Amino acid sequence: MFKRFLNNLFRKRKSESPVDNPEFSVEEFDKNYDEKTAGLEAMLGKMHGMVGHAIIPFDVGGTVDMYYFPNHIPGTGFATMELLDPAGNGPKPNRLGTYELVAFTRLLYNENEKSTNAFNSIERRFCGIFTMIGNYSTQAVLNPNETCELPTEGDEKIYLIFDNYVPDSKEFTIGSRKHHLLLCLEVFKSEIEYARNYGSLEIIEKLKAGGYYPYSDMDRDPVV
Repeated sequence: MFKRFLNNLFRKRKSESPVDNPEFSVEEFDKNYDEKTAGLEAMLGKMHGMVGHAIIPFDVGGTVDMYYFPNHIPGTGFATMELLDPAGNGPKPNRLGTYELVAFTRLLYNENEKSTNAFNSIERRFCGIFTMIGNYSTQAVLNPNETCELPTEGDEKIYLIFDNYVPDSKEFTIGSRKHHLLLCLEVFKSEIEYARNYGSLEIIEKLKAGGYYPYSDMDRDPVV
């Protein structure tokens, strides 16, 4: 699954850099990177010092870089940093504005064990999910509490619910600009069907009651 998304490397963190993009200077990209890092860390805790950098950059048709947040809630957070440009543009604005993507697993990130099957599997899975959603977000408006189905290379589909992620009512800011974090929450088919019949908030509340929110680990029983 996601074979076309597997060719990523783990390297030390580096600044964003413009790729054939004369609209912004290197200094503007560097400032944006630093301010975006500060904004993410204010919400998700200290970012891990390692980044999963794509061989082919996202803005020229490759996959997203993967950023890891092990200091927020138990487990590991994944986030994008390439959807918003230095002017705050990128995804089509939804009812809250523009955003970066986040997702969570209960599995711990350990750079010495990063290739273990369980963590590597969900990390690669979300690299693919973020890449597809990131590309799609430039063409379609994706609102919190909406549902989404993604194809895979097999017969399986990936079912997602989007949510506005606001831990402790914190806002995601980049410098003086206000944005938000759009949570990609993977759920079961029965849960997506329930969400479409009764509303995504109903499923989100059931996931919270079961202690599953905001995680996307699928080693659990469906809540409906």
